Amino acid sequence: MERGTRTSTRGSLPEGLGEAIQETARAIAALLDGATDMTVSVPGLEWTAGETAAHLVLANELMADLASGQERLYGDGTPQSLAAANAQSLIEFPERGAEPLATMLVEQADRFLDAVDRAAAVGTEGRMLLTPLGPMDQDVLASYLLTHMLGHGYDLARALRRPHMINEMRVGLCLPFLKTAMPRIAATSGLTARYTLRIRGGAAFGVTFTDGTVDVLPGPPERSDCTIVTEPTAFLLIALGRRGPWQAMARGDVLAWGRKPWLAPRFPTLFNAP
Repeated sequence: MERGTRTSTRGSLPEGLGEAIQETARAIAALLDGATDMTVSVPGLEWTAGETAAHLVLANELMADLASGQERLYGDGTPQSLAAANAQSLIEFPERGAEPLATMLVEQADRFLDAVDRAAAVGTEGRMLLTPLGPMDQDVLASYLLTHMLGHGYDLARALRRPHMINEMRVGLCLPFLKTAMPRIAATSGLTARYTLRIRGGAAFGVTFTDGTVDVLPGPPERSDCTIVTEPTAFLLIALGRRGPWQAMARGDVLAWGRKPWLAPRFPTLFNAP
């Protein structure tokens, strides 16, 4: 089946999530279709464009396997173990051509969505799945897949000097994964503080630190120390370590206030993004 010919409402996932996965995979494939040099370096990464696209294919395959109910070990959740697993997988998968990688990337995203639909058909969509960042249900895993594609899709867009595919709607669909991951990737810290986070135009949620222990709340905490409002694209790029807080604040993409507004730039440093 040719890329871009497949359509689905994907009712077994939260509204818009299945479509966002399909559209993002196809947007990255379209970006790769125009690539003439896959050996170009990716800004901020040690990979070339070819290696980054190959990693995306492998990650989409991993997610599809997990959604199918297969158990696959891939590091232990620490940045070091995930980096080692990524390096080994790229050694074992030598394809670096733009066109075949674009085709495989879309195929694996579609295979993930097929697995989601099969789970819904037999009533197993609520099961917990063991992922590289701990147990997640199917909906959070789908949010994880979208977040990962958007992050590396942004990397490829920068390397190939093409527009990225991050938008406000897609950032909102990444939130279930980001909220789940925050306590799991928190850096060691003795901080005690209450943050309110809001994506501009969206709802607010809370993140609290008690002697370094992290809790994510569905709404703002009582007596918030620092409120941070972030433009959607900047929020995702900061969360994924692609943009620094001071850079975003200088561009007007981040505003902060409260009893302790100086805590705002510290927030991203409280996590070890894998």
